[in-house]
Amino acid sequence: MKIQLRYFASIREAIGSGSETLDTAAATLAALRDELIARGGAHAEALARGRAVRVSLNQTMTEESAALSDGAEVAFFPPVTGG
Repeated sequence: MKIQLRYFASIREAIGSGSETLDTAAATLAALRDELIARGGAHAEALARGRAVRVSLNQTMTEESAALSDGAEVAFFPPVTGG
């Protein structure tokens, strides 16, 4: 299935891109994150397990157990604080 990935803030800076289209067989957001980590390099560092990363699916904050579907938009970003 094809999905649209978006990266924000420090994750975007680390990866060097704000978005990409990906053909994936991942069934969940967790599996997708693991697939991206397996790429190595900047993806592995920015999305590493143990790092605080928030994820949204089709512009709704969700848990990594959420199921992916063809055409989904997935966004990764670090937690943000306000002031």
